[in-house]
Amino acid sequence: MNPAVFSGISTILERDSKSTTYKFALLRGVIDIIQDNSPFIELRNGRAYMPLGLLVEKWILYYYPIFDIDNQLFIPQINGAGKKLRFQIRFEHFIQKYSKHGGFSAFYNDLRGKGLPSDFQADFEKLIHEIRDTIVMMPMKHIGYSMTQQYYSIFHFEKGKRARLCASIDREYLIMNLGTFSIPIDYYEAFKILGSFINGKDSILVKWAEFSVSASGRQLSIHQVMDEVLKSPITEREIKASKRLYEDILKREGRVYCVWSGKKINSYAVDHMIPFSVWKNNDLWNLLPTQPSINSKKRDKIPSPDSIDRRQELILLYWKLMHKNQSTRFMKEIQMALLGHKKSDTEWGNLRSEEEEWQQTGIDQLKESCRYLINQRGFEEWKM
Repeated sequence: MNPAVFSGISTILERDSKSTTYKFALLRGVIDIIQDNSPFIELRNGRAYMPLGLLVEKWILYYYPIFDIDNQLFIPQINGAGKKLRFQIRFEHFIQKYSKHGGFSAFYNDLRGKGLPSDFQADFEKLIHEIRDTIVMMPMKHIGYSMTQQYYSIFHFEKGKRARLCASIDREYLIMNLGTFSIPIDYYEAFKILGSFINGKDSILVKWAEFSVSASGRQLSIHQVMDEVLKSPITEREIKASKRLYEDILKREGRVYCVWSGKKINSYAVDHMIPFSVWKNNDLWNLLPTQPSINSKKRDKIPSPDSIDRRQELILLYWKLMHKNQSTRFMKEIQMALLGHKKSDTEWGNLRSEEEEWQQTGIDQLKESCRYLINQRGFEEWKM
């Protein structure tokens, strides 16, 4: 790995423009996409390509709680009294409108599930294009300028063609219709290995919070800002609701087997296969029944690829069960997390002859994600 990349990252953080939080949001978003081990990342010709829609989604999730006036806390995102970010007014209006529809968590569930209600789609489409244009024309253009004296020296953007029309505006719509961006492979590798440190409390997030504290005239504390910046759209209530749904399906099935021991069990815990603390994923494919004692031992460990191979039959048993009972939700979730571009969710869901193909693709990507979390990010391995 090129040592100059690490120097470049430090230079970007310390010297590139700091008039707004755009730079922090861009770097945080790119790192989060890479740390998520997104199946939509493509490596070719010395660069890593990603859908810009994934980055737009990250910005929406970062700025939504900051701009939500219901939180009663003003967190500056730009220097200068009374100034607002380019897309802030439109975003604030959208948030205010969505507050009557359930707020942040309801919006997130709509975006990742059935899509936004029809009366929100026009406003949201204008918002996402305004955010996309802001990303491309501001931080993507300027990041790296302090090193090279050239614009777009690190980030490249390709507008691309509209891939296909979607029946609703959801995460897939963002991925398929907002173009792609790329970064040099050296930066991708650095973010993949050290992104959790760069994006940790000693770097981007703290600098973001420090900026807002300074811009507020020291009226805010780091902790106040961090609480809002790190707020998750997935609530404890959402986790419990998904587990209840899972348990209801298992009750109708009758027999339950621990996915890790293979034993028939009368009582069980619904385990996040990839721990929620590691990967904020509450999808049905990531929920599996386990013996309470085994679940207690596994805790925040990552299943080894060998363990997944050994328990593939039971994992697929529960995947097929969830697919049978919650087909639309299950296929949308597994495609976004594991299947990627290979087929649309409609194609995967309707072609029964290719059932084994999506299952094997899902298992392979699951093992790759676990291997990455263990080998590259250093999480403890779970073997059973």
